[in-house]
Amino acid sequence: MKNFALAGNPNCGKTTLFNALTGSTAHVGNWPGVTVDKKEGVYKKLEENVNVVDLPGIYSLSPYTPEEVVARNYILDEKPDCVINIIDATNLERNLYLTTQIMEIDVPMVIALNMMDAVEKAGDKIDAKDLEARLGLPVIPISALRSEGIHELMERAYESAKTPRAGVTVLEESAIKHLVWDVKIALSAQKVENPVFHAVKLVEEDELEVEAHKDILHMVDEFKSTFDDEIFGTDFESLIADGRYKYITKNFSPALKRKNKNPLRMTTSDKVDRVLTHKIWGIPIFLAILFAMFHLTFSENFLGIGTLFSLPTLDEIGVGEGIGRDLLACVYDGVIYSPGVILFNLMDLLTATLSGWISGGVMSLGASDWVMGFVSDGVLAGISGVLSFVPQIVFLLLLLSILEDTGYMARVAFILDRICRKFGVSGRAFIPMIMGFGCSVPAMINTRTLADEKEKVMTIRAIPFFTCGAKVPVLTGVAGAIAMFFNTGNADIITYSMYVLGLVVAVVTIIAMHSTTQRGEITPFIMELPAYHLPSGRALMIHLWDKVKHYVKKVFTIILASTIVIWFLSNFSWAFWNGLVAIEDSILASLGKLLQPIFTPLGFGSQLGGLGWMFVVAAITGLIAKENVIATFAALSAVLGSVVASESGVTEIALIIAKTGITIPGLLAFIVFNMTTIPCFASVATAKGELGRRVWWTILFWMVTSMCSGAVVYAFATMFTEWSTWSILVSVLFVIVAVLSVVLVRRYNKLHPKKR
Repeated sequence: MKNFALAGNPNCGKTTLFNALTGSTAHVGNWPGVTVDKKEGVYKKLEENVNVVDLPGIYSLSPYTPEEVVARNYILDEKPDCVINIIDATNLERNLYLTTQIMEIDVPMVIALNMMDAVEKAGDKIDAKDLEARLGLPVIPISALRSEGIHELMERAYESAKTPRAGVTVLEESAIKHLVWDVKIALSAQKVENPVFHAVKLVEEDELEVEAHKDILHMVDEFKSTFDDEIFGTDFESLIADGRYKYITKNFSPALKRKNKNPLRMTTSDKVDRVLTHKIWGIPIFLAILFAMFHLTFSENFLGIGTLFSLPTLDEIGVGEGIGRDLLACVYDGVIYSPGVILFNLMDLLTATLSGWISGGVMSLGASDWVMGFVSDGVLAGISGVLSFVPQIVFLLLLLSILEDTGYMARVAFILDRICRKFGVSGRAFIPMIMGFGCSVPAMINTRTLADEKEKVMTIRAIPFFTCGAKVPVLTGVAGAIAMFFNTGNADIITYSMYVLGLVVAVVTIIAMHSTTQRGEITPFIMELPAYHLPSGRALMIHLWDKVKHYVKKVFTIILASTIVIWFLSNFSWAFWNGLVAIEDSILASLGKLLQPIFTPLGFGSQLGGLGWMFVVAAITGLIAKENVIATFAALSAVLGSVVASESGVTEIALIIAKTGITIPGLLAFIVFNMTTIPCFASVATAKGELGRRVWWTILFWMVTSMCSGAVVYAFATMFTEWSTWSILVSVLFVIVAVLSVVLVRRYNKLHPKKR
């Protein structure tokens, strides 16, 4: 099987092309010995299958970042059969800079001229045949977003892979061409592979080349002693970069014909950015977009009609019982539900129906009580309760993916860089934080791109505060139960508030860390903003399938095992050989009551008494995987015997609210604790891989932050419902702690000034 490597600048459409080529065959790992993502997949539409490797996005092959080292080493050492260099055709000259470096390596190479549709839309023209003749390489116009031209690209790459290619350089017109040539001859004499590339890099005094070829370095030093450019002096690296761009402008750029030759002209993206990245309105617009997403996903009164006038319910209309009513009730019952709630209701109806059929089948076989309990309460209740939220999670991830693929999320990082920089991190750190809305694991892995170690630590610790997809069932389930049980209105206000609260907690903790244990200089943030474009439907579906696949796999492994364990612990006492017992006498109840006092400051501890331990055990099982919280509620409510196993999600949590007597402040604190505490075991393992032994301090940090955040929310929320001794005490303590923290931070900074 041949190996093709995809190389290109960030935001050139490389990942979109990779997804279009490999589809469901793609998989992600790590480069051997390097903590940078490795993406591989198989293209199956040629006469033989081709393994496609997606190299990290880079601007050069100099060893300034881990990504550049990975890309460079792969091409040099692994010797792919062909390198496909993806070029953003809307930024031709800048993208060709990397091309001129890859050209110096002895490897077959083709150029994928991407985003040609955007070039044509702007009225510009690129003569691909002319550019091909000038480069001496195959040039294929494509649109990765629309999957146009990619088969022709792979065919040309496959043909090119059959013929070896010797490296060439564009520095033939530079002032140091003779030095490059002499070094190349010396390296060839030593039988060094890719001599042109190594010669150029050694002349640049690339640190890797200097270390590998110290015996030839004297040639560069001797030349320097006789050379002094009037602009760059003896800075050969800058001289070579200037030589590349001059050659590109003179020899390659004529293939591009611009409709508007004014370099200062404003594109459509520029005009949109004047609004979306405005220094005043940028953040309010971002918050408004977030709220719209949550309203579409979680609102049970989508159009808000109920606030103006009431609509008849299904009973008032006279809709009879049956499958027709059940389906209609998923969309409307006195109010019109949001798309996300409709999807939840449909999935809930499906899982309830299937659970009922399975339970009925087991019962018809004459199964014993404990077998019925195991199937209905231990397996079906937990799985149904979690699966009901899958469509809602997918819908929210779809909206987030659309924002990302259109280029808006890059603008969010740019907007928030202004604020984040004041708090101690750059906008670059905010990119993995935004990824935390999807999943904490890849978000933490993405921190590998951060150059500063302290910024990396702060970012990893803040990522769980960005509510991931696994936390959506907790947030939606509890918020929906509050809205239903206490008749407080739509749940989308609560969900939106919790998301915003997560952002606030992230900012506060970053400020605290940057002012104390993680102080340091903020790294500069330079980011190219891609042009706005419509997302690829195929790429979106691949992305969503990847998310759903892992979620469903978790449901039928970790979560299924957890619900079975919870069922056993909630149905048997320590003397389990005596058979089933009441839930109050179960092993789970005894463990929950033991831990219950710890959560008293958060409103779901000792003050609940009785069955209050249920919230405690749900929170504890959520430390394994956040989906376990809802699965635990489903299993416990089924064991209570007040609802059947087919009643899932919000109904079950509302039942437990009624049984325990928990208040709205306690429920809000429960949400906050689960939103900000240890995300899951998978995230902990990822954090350990990134931080090593420091992960234990990070785990402690998450626990302390979640306990404090939950206690503060409970105290302040209680103020709006009832003035209790506890709320007054916590409020006073909070003010005292805040004042002491400011004093201690200033004292710490005075004793440990920053090193410049």
